[in-house]
Amino acid sequence: MYETYWQLDTKPFENTSDSRFYYPSESHQGALLKLRYAIESRRGAALLSGASGLGKTLLVNALLRQLPESYSPVVRLVFPQMPPDQLLAYLADELTGERNPQTPTVQQSVQRIEHFLAHNVQARRHAVIVIDEAHLLEDLHSLETVRLLLNFELSTQAPLTLLLVGQPSLLPTLDRTPELDERLAVKCLIRRFTLDETVSYVNHRLLAAGAKRPIFEDEAIEALHGATHGVARQINRLGDLALLIGFAEERPILGAEQIHSVAEELVTVSPE
Repeated sequence: MYETYWQLDTKPFENTSDSRFYYPSESHQGALLKLRYAIESRRGAALLSGASGLGKTLLVNALLRQLPESYSPVVRLVFPQMPPDQLLAYLADELTGERNPQTPTVQQSVQRIEHFLAHNVQARRHAVIVIDEAHLLEDLHSLETVRLLLNFELSTQAPLTLLLVGQPSLLPTLDRTPELDERLAVKCLIRRFTLDETVSYVNHRLLAAGAKRPIFEDEAIEALHGATHGVARQINRLGDLALLIGFAEERPILGAEQIHSVAEELVTVSPE
């Protein structure tokens, strides 16, 4: 709606997985490099943790796009709170690319996974399993099922890398499960943006969206940071609405006053 007015090719603050909008902050880029190292070194498991809205999904998408083709298949599990038999059956189907019309037992699913991984290793490929929202894995049976995936050892290196992605509440759960915690090759924690990073983030997003002129005054970006505590998703929400209001009011540029006004219309978000 407002793209033409601001001379943009697309909306800059959409919460999408578009790689153009990935911003490599210090903590994000550090996490990406560590996770890539874990996968390319064929380690069994790795952890990415961060509060809601900090860009974990976009980071994982950027990571997976960087991996060579030999790191396949990649399976993403976005609803991990399944019973163990369903979880293993789902992973077996996704890894093999074949749907089992029957309701398999745990043993049958394990055998399918093991058989597939053996062939995958022979083909010089390395599987990657990403478990999103891993903090929801609070049930001991589910955690034991996840740990079971790390017991497949077909060579001197693990045949797959398991990437756990979740909020910090996952950390105490892992502390209570040392058998799984000890298998994590790296643990990465991403944090909120600093003020300088928020400035760079907003400018990066605007340039990626095709901005041809300044849209936010420096004070406006400072106000964005103050109102959102450096949380990327909140920056996106407030920035998007500010562009809409600025368009409606025919503002030539957005200042701190507009940001404060828009922020008052939104539910105040406490720092996590």
